[in-house]
Amino acid sequence: MDKQHILDEIRRTARANNEVALGWRRFESETGIRYSDWYGRFWTKWGDAVREAGLQANRMVRAYDDDFLLEKLVSLTRQLGRVPVQGDLLIAARNESTFPSEKSFRRFGSKPRRIARVITYCEANPGRDDVATLWRQIPAQREEVQEVTRSQEVVEFVYLTRSGRFYKIGKTNAAGRRERELAIQLPERTSTVHVIKTDDPSGIEAYWHTRFAAKRKHGEWFTLSADDVRAFARRKFM
Repeated sequence: MDKQHILDEIRRTARANNEVALGWRRFESETGIRYSDWYGRFWTKWGDAVREAGLQANRMVRAYDDDFLLEKLVSLTRQLGRVPVQGDLLIAARNESTFPSEKSFRRFGSKPRRIARVITYCEANPGRDDVATLWRQIPAQREEVQEVTRSQEVVEFVYLTRSGRFYKIGKTNAAGRRERELAIQLPERTSTVHVIKTDDPSGIEAYWHTRFAAKRKHGEWFTLSADDVRAFARRKFM
């Protein structure tokens, strides 16, 4: 990992966050640049990296308590009119500077545990019955069925395909087959740049569509820079 690339990404993500540098956890989620890519190699403190990028460290970064996270889930549920999926959390964290990283919510454990925590929180805090009703609509499943290994989960793909100077971001359950279908439909040769494995294809597709919204040309086709393509290609699983 190149030091200059990390500094450039710190500046880029800060510009998208009202000129406020991200904390390292959210920075990792946004860019795919891991803690191990910079710690002990270029810096020993994230604040030093931020200052070298010419920015001021965000002093608001902190550990969130459970009630804060649960209230964010309540607010997002109301905003969407449904229970948020992983992609919704990623989009919210990108668009709202005070919204925690998607990883922050993983402390609640498996899906059944998260459902139970949200419902219990709503029951203990009046005025949230509407949210509790939406979360109760999720089919109850035995927790041991949910606790499967990633290799056993149903995995689909969000892909980045190139045709000429345009890139398509879409979802499929068979990445190779989708490339062949596009090749038949388009006059120019198509090639798959990268695929991201996911158990939430709709949410992750929506995340990338939102991230590159300013570069959308038509439908799912975008004009992307080399940095945009690298950002997508760094993700193996979301």
